[in-house]
Amino acid sequence: MRQNNEVKFDCPLPLNDYPMILLAHGGGGKLMHELIRNIFAAAFDNPMLETTLDSAVLNAENDRPVFTTDSYVVHPLFFPGGDIGMLAVNGTINDLAMCGARPRYISAGFIIEEGFSTESLWKIARSMSRAARQSMVDIVTGDTKVVDRGRGHGVFINTAGIGFVEHGFSIKPASIRAGDVIIVNGDLGRHGIAIMAAREGLSFESQVESDCAPLAETVLTLLDAGAEIHCMRDLTRGGLASALVEIAQICGMKFSLDELLIPVREDIRGACEILGLDPIYVANEGRLVLFAPEKDEKRILEIMRSDLDWHDSRVIGRVTDQIAGVVTMRSSIGSERIVDMLSGEQLPRIC
Repeated sequence: MRQNNEVKFDCPLPLNDYPMILLAHGGGGKLMHELIRNIFAAAFDNPMLETTLDSAVLNAENDRPVFTTDSYVVHPLFFPGGDIGMLAVNGTINDLAMCGARPRYISAGFIIEEGFSTESLWKIARSMSRAARQSMVDIVTGDTKVVDRGRGHGVFINTAGIGFVEHGFSIKPASIRAGDVIIVNGDLGRHGIAIMAAREGLSFESQVESDCAPLAETVLTLLDAGAEIHCMRDLTRGGLASALVEIAQICGMKFSLDELLIPVREDIRGACEILGLDPIYVANEGRLVLFAPEKDEKRILEIMRSDLDWHDSRVIGRVTDQIAGVVTMRSSIGSERIVDMLSGEQLPRIC
């Protein structure tokens, strides 16, 4: 008799604890990382996923293509400094750039709610077109689905992106070395605060606009100049803190930060204090953290600061080989604390 060779998949996520998906599972904190690790990484297991990057460097005979995918559910769809269309294109470009790839092609899938304004859809499409042209990227294919009224919250966008690596660096957490400097390319927290203000009808003394912007051009300039970049990550959901904790745990190093060196605008700091938020956990859409050897610090900062949007680039900390997988931060009064991921999130649907 022929044996039953059916493969059975067991979900590693503790379903008794989380029988339903929560908004917090998409927030960039511990729940999201557990969800990705215990469901998606476990189900799709392959060597390219093990790098934990936002894009996958594919193996090809003559090129080093990079492939990424993302989905955008931001609410509201239009916000100060951008909209879901600009966010979708720039977010895809930035994921490719974090592998050091030159972005080339994007696909776009739209899930549209019945009754959504065609004028608004046109504005979103035009915004995507402008963002793609700015970064010399082509939107080459796509798909459209319409769901019942009340089931889609306007429009959701799914993208995939392809780029190509044109250098010999291996940009990933495993490349980080003791003594590396940790650099951010500007002030933090604007995107998350802009979304919250637009969603909740909050007003501040000055209007806060999202920092949504493409990162590829300056990243490629750094690589063309021969800057030795060990690792990069864009600071979206979970902000600076979550990105650094994730990277530290992967590479097994200690990151030591200085709170006084972390750039946060005074209006953003004030808004965070009022709302009970910590700026290092607030989402950004035009900011990255970069790891590089100290010998390249001056050259990297000169190139980064030549971009007007990156003029506040600075070193915020260093890498040591002490206490594997830990991020610490020295406060303004000289005390040191451990920086951890949030369990859930501060603000859902920010991208």
